[in-house]
Amino acid sequence: MRAALTLAARGLGQVAPNPAVGCVIVNHGRVVGRGWTQPGGRPHAETEALRQAGAAAAGATVYVSLEPCAHHGETPPCAEALVAAGVARVVAAMEDPDSRVAGRGLEILRQAGIAVDLGVARGQAERLNAGFLKRILKGQPLVVLKLATSLDGRIATHSGDSQWITGDLARRRAHLLRSRADAILIGSGTAVFDNPRLDVRLPGLTGRKPLRVVVDGRLRLPLTHDLVARAAELPTLLVTLAGNPAARLNAYKDAGVDVVQLAPDGDGGVSLDATLSHLGGRGITRLLVEGGGHLAASLLRGGLVDRLAWFQAPLIIGGDGVAAVSSFGVDRLDQAPKFLQAAMAQLGRDRIDIFSLDS
Repeated sequence: MRAALTLAARGLGQVAPNPAVGCVIVNHGRVVGRGWTQPGGRPHAETEALRQAGAAAAGATVYVSLEPCAHHGETPPCAEALVAAGVARVVAAMEDPDSRVAGRGLEILRQAGIAVDLGVARGQAERLNAGFLKRILKGQPLVVLKLATSLDGRIATHSGDSQWITGDLARRRAHLLRSRADAILIGSGTAVFDNPRLDVRLPGLTGRKPLRVVVDGRLRLPLTHDLVARAAELPTLLVTLAGNPAARLNAYKDAGVDVVQLAPDGDGGVSLDATLSHLGGRGITRLLVEGGGHLAASLLRGGLVDRLAWFQAPLIIGGDGVAAVSSFGVDRLDQAPKFLQAAMAQLGRDRIDIFSLDS
């Protein structure tokens, strides 16, 4: 199952709105087939593994990180394909909560006389597909807030100097995070002042093109910005408020930018909760946020952050530096969002800590 989960991770950032699934087929102690969900969500992991196994699938044990699908789409259900292949046993990490499946795939297998074991490495499988699960259950993507700071939580000096706080290895890891995301979100301030490209610049992964999302209620994004100029090449979404001038909106659209207008939140800005729901409706399962302090504070204040990816460089900038998270009204410690450390890695002189929301 660990091998199946490792294979499943290869699909992260490429298979939305589908889950990233891995499958390993074993017969007489020998791996005869391996597969993972392919880009675009098809073919499924089981289909790939069965194709590789061929006749050797008969009588085999199948390890799959998610319940085989039970619904007819572009291809027949994977559960039926496993039955047709004559496998003897299926070990699944977890049920698929999609209402089109939800135990039906496992029932197809049992009705065919195939032994079914459920729950092996369930926790790992749930963490890997947390974005898919959240979108199915809550209609929104998993939100990963990325921060790159000094030891005292600063992202720039008082003069605005910020390139580069972290070193090359940390920046490469940040691009790996991008490659595993379905979309990357920033605010208009970060877009204007930092001029980010929001693409993936790692050898072998440059073909990955997460949706670039800018929250810009006042349409501050220049039409000459890379996010607009390359919108025909890299998918770009501008989220703004309803009622902005049609001519300005049409200029973005003519450049290839997808524009969505949302009603304001209680403070008159773009509702981040509505933005996440819109992204979930578009099939986005994993959202990486790379915005500045105000966007980070708004997401944290709204309880909208599921994970933190915190890069730290071993330097001190001081209290007059720019904070990674702006003020958001915490009066008491029990009001502060709380996280649990899930992983840590050293990246040269820098480090990255992954935290999950303590729910």
